[in-house]
Amino acid sequence: MTRSVWLKADDDVGDWDDRRKRITAGLEAGVDWVLVDAADVERVRELGDVNVAAFADGDAKVIDEAETRADPDVFVVGKDGEGDGTVDLPSDFSGSADLSTLRRDDDRTEGAYVRILSEEYEAFAEAAAGEADYTIVVGEDWTIIPLENLIARIGEETDLVAGVTSAEEAKTAFETLEIGSDAVLLDSGDPDEIRRTVEVRDEAERETLDLDWAEVTAVERTGSADRVCVDTGTLMEHDEGMLVGSMSRGLFFVHAETAESPYVASRPFRVNAGAVHAYVRTPDGGTKYLAELKSGDDVQVVDTEGHTREATVGRVKIEKRPMFRVVAEFEDGDRVETLLQNAETIKVATREGRTAVTDLEVGDELRVYREGGARHFGETVEESIIEQ
Repeated sequence: MTRSVWLKADDDVGDWDDRRKRITAGLEAGVDWVLVDAADVERVRELGDVNVAAFADGDAKVIDEAETRADPDVFVVGKDGEGDGTVDLPSDFSGSADLSTLRRDDDRTEGAYVRILSEEYEAFAEAAAGEADYTIVVGEDWTIIPLENLIARIGEETDLVAGVTSAEEAKTAFETLEIGSDAVLLDSGDPDEIRRTVEVRDEAERETLDLDWAEVTAVERTGSADRVCVDTGTLMEHDEGMLVGSMSRGLFFVHAETAESPYVASRPFRVNAGAVHAYVRTPDGGTKYLAELKSGDDVQVVDTEGHTREATVGRVKIEKRPMFRVVAEFEDGDRVETLLQNAETIKVATREGRTAVTDLEVGDELRVYREGGARHFGETVEESIIEQ
């Protein structure tokens, strides 16, 4: 599931100067959406590149008038109406939401905004979800139960956006029922809280891999090959690196060049990843050949415990260098291998810790990510394949 962070910046926040400061903090932090009033859409477009959702006024004619303004990506109905309690729900409400204030060509509402003021509003939100692409629910004296109910009942009908006021609440929303909301709507002007909420989103997106151990059975000098250094736009930690290998079913953990050496300064943005033919794992769970990587591509960064994040490639350096062939075997006898540059700055993860490839010996155990199946254009496929 792709998670997103929406930032509330309508006139409830204050005057335009207050709203602008909040939106700017959101843009700098990396929020996905900004929710404003229709009159502010063009102003937001001038501030930066972000998805813009806009509250439509209760009167449907405002939507037509909006044609003279910058259009948002999504119109949201419910503010100053039934959705937020300004207009009372019908006393005989039976679960049918009238969202006729906004219809698209396919007769669906783009976005609905509902404050959960009671069980009736929870039912109203459920009905709105059947009509809307995005359903924003904001709890009053919030308890987790209404969100659990909506996650369980709505399913795939809509993108559920849970209103929150802090990163801690966002984390709870993303984890509820082990499924979580698709997005959160953050109502906070604190730049640190906005940044932390975006970090929570990123953590919720990341997969954790089960890394295995494989025993080194051969370390052999080979001739030279075209070696690839992957320079990212991210500074990596001491226990981070990338997963690379000659065989799709087993990718070796190779450390980033975070360590100083007597011969060269650290390059914490770089992984010396091996020869051009090798695979490198990408954030979507696929792979690319190292030779295919280019500036702007995304690669997966992983630590020695299997926690992952993504990084953007800034540069790829390909140079001819002498290589080692490293072969390792799992307990069941399956064998994997890769080519790594013959240099003391290239380090792998062993049971004894961070080890230079030049110091590797038969019998050492390496961190390897093991994956079943074969690869077809980088995607895992279930078929028999022989790699040798």
